[in-house]
Amino acid sequence: MRARVIPALIMALLALIVTAPEARAQVIGGFDFSRAQVSVTGLQVPWGLAFLPDGSALVSERNTGRILQVRPGQTPTAVATISGVSASGESGLLGIAVSPTYAQDGWVYAYFTSTAGDNRLVRLQLTAPQTQTVLFSGVPSNTFHDGGRIAFGPDGMLYVAAGDAGNSANAQNVNSPAGKILRMTPTGGVPADNPIAGSRVWTYGHRNVQGLTWDSQGRMYAAELGQNTWDEVNQIVAGSNYGWPTCEGTCTNPSFRNPIVTWTTAEASPSGLAWANNTLFVAALRGQRLWTVPLTSAGTPSGTPLAEFQSTYGRLRTVAVGPDGWLWVTTSNRDGRGTPVAQDDRIVRVPPATTGGDTTPPAAPAGLAASGTTSTGTTLAWTASTDNVGVTGYDVLRAPGASGGAFTQVGTSATTSFAQTGLTANTTYRYQVRARDAAGNLSPVSNTATVTTTPGGGGGTGGCSVTATVQTQWGNGYVIQPVTVANTGTSAINGWTVTLTLPSGHTVTGSWNATLTVSGQTVTARSAGHNGALSPGQNTTFGFQASRPNGNTQTPSGYQCTSP
Repeated sequence: MRARVIPALIMALLALIVTAPEARAQVIGGFDFSRAQVSVTGLQVPWGLAFLPDGSALVSERNTGRILQVRPGQTPTAVATISGVSASGESGLLGIAVSPTYAQDGWVYAYFTSTAGDNRLVRLQLTAPQTQTVLFSGVPSNTFHDGGRIAFGPDGMLYVAAGDAGNSANAQNVNSPAGKILRMTPTGGVPADNPIAGSRVWTYGHRNVQGLTWDSQGRMYAAELGQNTWDEVNQIVAGSNYGWPTCEGTCTNPSFRNPIVTWTTAEASPSGLAWANNTLFVAALRGQRLWTVPLTSAGTPSGTPLAEFQSTYGRLRTVAVGPDGWLWVTTSNRDGRGTPVAQDDRIVRVPPATTGGDTTPPAAPAGLAASGTTSTGTTLAWTASTDNVGVTGYDVLRAPGASGGAFTQVGTSATTSFAQTGLTANTTYRYQVRARDAAGNLSPVSNTATVTTTPGGGGGTGGCSVTATVQTQWGNGYVIQPVTVANTGTSAINGWTVTLTLPSGHTVTGSWNATLTVSGQTVTARSAGHNGALSPGQNTTFGFQASRPNGNTQTPSGYQCTSP
């Protein structure tokens, strides 16, 4: 009897093995992980990664201070060395960024721990790499918790992640740049619409942010290393407090914003962060994997995060979507905490997924034109693209001004039209459109349509106008910024007042660069001392944050501007 049972069990197990489906799909977030390629080898602790207009990448090496230019399958070439780098522990040459207008100005930005005892930001041009201009310095440094990621946002501003430098009290001190995400102009200055007047602080209460990215709606995300318990991915909202050191991970204190995703520190220790195809990609150091986090249209997780590359390539530092459409991932196995192999450190590239082997891109959309342009918006329309399989949608790209400036994606459309809102009055923009197919192939861009909004948007009277932009929204709140006030008259004004109407149940929870009073659902915003005087044609900005009942999607309306 026994002899019959055992073979039967073996056959049953074999049947399960043969017929069981694969545990997970190889195509995640629009990329085919079964076809990943090691494209660059022989790097020494690569940290930052940014792309040049020709499609090559710049990589910063933490310990050597070098900036390398890399191309898949080719030997890296040193193009610059940052002066005065102090590399010890986790410190050294960290983030790197390329100017969004690089084709015109050639600027490359680097963030590093200096021999002067601080973290600082410099910029240089590869045509004269020995000339390095310090734009911002004095950020507290340590051999750990230096943050270091830098990136240009879709607004053209430079964002810098600064760690708490081992002093957790820094994170809650808004007068210290440490433990913050900072926002500055491309020359290191303070943008007028930052949440704290005269300060580069964008958000605070951070321990050690090392990843920054934005989605197609302009929402910002950050990856943050926890202490002993929880690592985080946060949706970043201007002026918000993320809780460190009071909170690690999710907590119940309403003064702090909670993360959208958490992992144990053994599972993650996240550094790099990228967004594509409604998915966040998170490079994990101690976790030795690439986390993929699917998102809803509201920018919140829509399912269970899945791990790729688990223990395949070791510690992963940086992830980015390249101009080639591939996902680029760097290892960090020579940083003193990994187990390097002969090829380390490496760049691994993951190709976009294809359907049925389709590699043919759609034809470029044609006939792009704008109509119905007002002071705050315009409507774009174009002729449909053709494709051998079928077009699944269109990406809408925008650049500032009549010339110069980089095109960035500002929206998508499933049809051949797109309504753009939130524009600034009396301002010129350029638009292009490209098509996508089911395999992820992108068409060439369309012709360029130039749009100039009309003056005096938003119902402005008395020589001033107001235009408001919804920067970001979540389930029970939102941020309105920039609210742009412009002098549309022919003489200078010495102050302005903006009124607006809050939907029922909405409450203002904070504001910056203006003094707000609320009476019922009417909000009155008055100019601050530093931004009330405007010459003809000059403008200034302010912003505010509000809460609303869960499930309510309304935003304020009825903006009016008056001036003395």
